[in-house]
Amino acid sequence: MSARLYVTPLSHPSHAAMRMLDYKQLPHKVIKLPSGFHPYLVRAAGFPGRTVPALLLEDGRRIQSSMEIARVLDELIPERPLFPSDPSGRLAVEQAERWGHDELQPVPRRMFRRAAALDGNLRRWIAADVVKLPAPTIGASLSKPIATLRSREAGGDDLIRADVERLPALLDHADALVANAVIGTDRPNAADFQILSSVRVLLDFKALPSAEHRPSARAARRLFPYYEGEMPSFPIAGT
Repeated sequence: MSARLYVTPLSHPSHAAMRMLDYKQLPHKVIKLPSGFHPYLVRAAGFPGRTVPALLLEDGRRIQSSMEIARVLDELIPERPLFPSDPSGRLAVEQAERWGHDELQPVPRRMFRRAAALDGNLRRWIAADVVKLPAPTIGASLSKPIATLRSREAGGDDLIRADVERLPALLDHADALVANAVIGTDRPNAADFQILSSVRVLLDFKALPSAEHRPSARAARRLFPYYEGEMPSFPIAGT
């Protein structure tokens, strides 16, 4: 069994999926799509939705979202399970995974999309260092309308300010999951990949107060030692 995984380099759910495939030792090829244009390219690849990560299996199945990918990977490769076999342990992981998907995952996405719409230097970094366009200044200019549209879809400054206010409580919850050994052990599960990918990208948001002292931050750096180079500083509403 082999696979193709469609991602965008700055997508933390994409990083979650990439690390899950590595953990499961499933042979695969990573197809990196340019951020902003990826919804159209994913649909062109035959997927029903517009999101990444998107997994194409050798048998023709197409799976989208990090949560669905985790379940399919356990079906394909029972070794190194992403969910505990005992019902109570599985329930704890599934609840943590759902919290990470619904509550924590959107926070860095909203912040980054808003910043990309407003900050030309950030768009230039994406064009030059992430997408590696030969003319990054032109790419940054041309990508502004798409960045603005994506920002509007994600929500405005009021929502981001609310995210900033509740972020310490969200990270407290992630720390509690580490303390209770739901995540952060030497045997990562689906909740680890889901939650810690979000924590890891937040560590690169220089405008936010440092969270490096947190147990969830240390666990995130262990599971995701590399992200996408040195992200430049960018403004975040409410900081």
